[in-house]
This record gives sequence, structure tokens and C-alpha cells, in this order.
Amino acid sequence: MKRLMISAISASFILSACSNDSNEETEDKGKQTQNEMEHEQSQSDDNQERKETKGIETVAQGLDIPWSIARSDDVFYLSERPGKIIKIDGNKKTEQQVDLDKEVSTAAEAGLLGFVLAPDFKDSKEAYAYYTYEDNNQFNRIVKLKLENDTWKEDEVLIDKIPSGQYHHGGRLKIGPDDKLYATTGDASDEQNAQDKDTLGGKILRINLDGSKPKDNPISNSYVYSYGHRNPQGIVWTPDGQMYASEHGNQANDEINEIKEGQNYGWPVIEGNEENDNMETPIFTSGSDDTWAPSGIAFKDGIIYSAALRGEGIMKFDVEKDGMKKVATKYGRIRDVYIVNDDLYFVSNNTDGRGNPSQNDDKMYKVSLSQLNS
Repeated sequence: MKRLMISAISASFILSACSNDSNEETEDKGKQTQNEMEHEQSQSDDNQERKETKGIETVAQGLDIPWSIARSDDVFYLSERPGKIIKIDGNKKTEQQVDLDKEVSTAAEAGLLGFVLAPDFKDSKEAYAYYTYEDNNQFNRIVKLKLENDTWKEDEVLIDKIPSGQYHHGGRLKIGPDDKLYATTGDASDEQNAQDKDTLGGKILRINLDGSKPKDNPISNSYVYSYGHRNPQGIVWTPDGQMYASEHGNQANDEINEIKEGQNYGWPVIEGNEENDNMETPIFTSGSDDTWAPSGIAFKDGIIYSAALRGEGIMKFDVEKDGMKKVATKYGRIRDVYIVNDDLYFVSNNTDGRGNPSQNDDKMYKVSLSQLNS
């Protein structure tokens, strides 16, 4: 599999890079501590070259740590980590309550994370959500929600007690081209979860929409679609069905992976450019000297667009040309991206305790792909 390490040598592909922060993760490679600070922590580098992307407009502001972007027709729905859904219809922003069976935990990186509308949302008014809660210990669960009178109500638990720790929740939900529900899960700050196929931590899961296990999953009687992941936070498919995922590395070594069913993506045995038999290596990695903290991703015309938290921008990965470039670097920490026709929407995450919020943060933005690619 092709691999590309972005480093100082490949400066022609980079507009800016993030330096390591002295308050960042300090454990040895492959080790995590109770006081770990995830490498997505914001860091500004005064020496970075900042090129402003023109034509970016604000769609909504005053958001509270938005995490996922979903859409039906021209209406957007944003999940917010504290436990609300924001409906954006043109210039109108409506706060929708979320009535869950368990109280949402917002400790560290926890909260109401992934959110995706059901394929038949217009008729069913159903969606799927991924959230963190505490019940003696902390867990994540995937649930079906139903919208009634501007309130989302938990209707059914699909998967419960997904491992959860202080960090590394994963949390992204997407409906695949096969009409299955896919979910990314982090290793929950216990790196051994990733290689244990009997636990749901450190995986990409594939789920029938009724919560049952697909009979054609690569591991019999299991939700596990791929494993060996540290903290995957984005998934997307190309028009021909190829799946990609973004993943946070340990301090550095962030990854964009080409996902194949049943395969092992290496953590904690390997990361970044390291290799091992029967383990997959990424098609792009930040390398050992840089970090992006990639989150939500989208795809169009051969390019993967990734939100970057620590990288504070949008990363463009040209799959065919093996090139990478960072754009939209004036908006701080970016959590999710969403493409509609020739426009890309993205949400900032500057109010999550690791950014430097400006007035009326957080915000949702819109930019044409032609402007982004100019």
C-alpha cells in the first residue's frame, strides 16, 4: 500500500504545520498515562505561514462544541457535545433538546458525539447517536433517536457499554453505501483494547440498522469490521465504495487509512510509517514530527478533506497524486466537514477547552470547493 509521510522535506505540500506543545502527551511511544492530554490540544505557531482561504462565509454562530454535521434536504443538524442538537434551516437556528435514558457525560473528550440521520429520515424522523454516560464506570453507547416536536428522544439502544476512558472515544457515525451503520470507537486509553477482537474498543464497527450483527461481517457473530485503531474519528466512502478513515496517533503519527474489512491497522504494535506482517500501514501519515489530530472527513473528485483539530485547518489529501495541503487556517480547531454539491461546510471547536475562542464561537462555515482548491 502506498504511504506518504508529511515532513519538512515535503514542504511543497504544506502551508502550515503545528509544533509540539510542552503540555502535550509526554508518555513513551505506545504508553498512555492517566494525565494524558490528547494530542489534538490546540497549539499556535507564530512562525507558521498562514494563507487565508477566500470566500469563506459564516452559516451559524454561537454553537456549543459542535461535533457532527448531518443534513436532510437543505436543513442541517449539528450534534453538540453537552447533549443538544442544533437545527439550521437557512438563517434560522433552532436548539433541539435531546431526551436520553442516561445523562450525558462531558468529562474530557466525552459527550454527545456522532450523529447521523436514518436513510428514511423524512418519513421515520429517526437518527442514530453515539454518546458517553456514567454508570459506576464510564461507557459509550449507540442509540436510535426519534424526533418529536423539536425534541429527540432515545428510542432504542443498539450497542451498549462500548469501552470509554478519559480519552479516545472515537465516536463517528456514518451510513455506508450498503445501508449499514458504521461507528468508530477509540481504545479508551487502554491500548490493549485495539488488538483484542472480543472488545469493541479501538475498532470500526459495522451494524445493521436494527442493531443486529450483519451476517457478512468479517468476524463471525461480531460487530467488528476492522481493528487495531487508536482513536479513529472520521470515515468516508468514494463513489466506487472504497472506505477511508482518519485516526489520531500517539503525540504524532496521525493517519489516513484505506479501510479493508477484517484488517488490522496496527495500534499499539505499529503506527505511522512503521511496518509489521499482517498489519496495514496508512496511505498518509503526519510522521513522527508533526500532528494534525484529524477528525471528520469527506471525499470528492479524488480528494479527502479532513477536519484538523491540532492542525487548525482543513487538510486536503490527493489520493491519486499522493499530495497533501492545509487550507482554511484562520478558523482554529476544526471538528467536522460535510460536502454538498460543490460546497464544503465545516464546524469549529474552539470552545472545547483546548482552543482560543473568538467572539461568537463556535461557528459553522461554508466555502466553495473551487475557492478551497484555488
